[in-house]
Amino acid sequence: WRLRMSEAISCITAEMLSRIFELFVQAERRLDRSQGGLGIGLTLVHRLVELHGGTVEASSPGLGGGSEFVVRLPALAEWTNSEAQAPRGNGQSADLPSRRILVVDDNKDAADSLGLFLRLAGQEVCVAHNGPDALRLAQEFLPDIIFLDIGMPGMDGYEVVRRLRQRPETRAALVVALTGWGQDADRRRSAEAGFDHHLVKPVEPDAVKKLLADFRLPEG
Repeated sequence: WRLRMSEAISCITAEMLSRIFELFVQAERRLDRSQGGLGIGLTLVHRLVELHGGTVEASSPGLGGGSEFVVRLPALAEWTNSEAQAPRGNGQSADLPSRRILVVDDNKDAADSLGLFLRLAGQEVCVAHNGPDALRLAQEFLPDIIFLDIGMPGMDGYEVVRRLRQRPETRAALVVALTGWGQDADRRRSAEAGFDHHLVKPVEPDAVKKLLADFRLPEG
């Protein structure tokens, strides 16, 4: 499968091609970030394709010449049943129980990327981009797991998780903090606010899969 991009990613030098799938790498950087994104999209694509036994490559003739991304995935006949069921990465099975998961992040790209990853992992996903919407959707969707960004404008993640813990329908949900801060003091603060886990952005797919594999619904 080939994707030709003439405008969206048109400036990739030969030097950047070797690094384009690394986290936070962007071919063109601007102070106003008018192009949007965090430099995690291509890394996510690369990892998702690898999870399906494929490869992804980028090529470009140079600045202004456009870019081509080639994704190769194994044909169904080549993807044997034993390969599909084999443990991967950290030894977790590719098959995970399906849960209701709410993803909350004011960065739309980050929220949608994590939501896509979770859906591909067989999860039922709902996405919110601010605190009030998160609280409303949590009451309607009744998630088993909530991935909640801390640094949101207005109502931040600390306030959201406090309110979630006050509600009987979400009191026992597993709430995972998403943040760019990972010092011991940051982890203590998130735990005191009511978070069960603390993940530092950009979130590693293996860390998410481990949380899903280890999660057990509360008894009763």
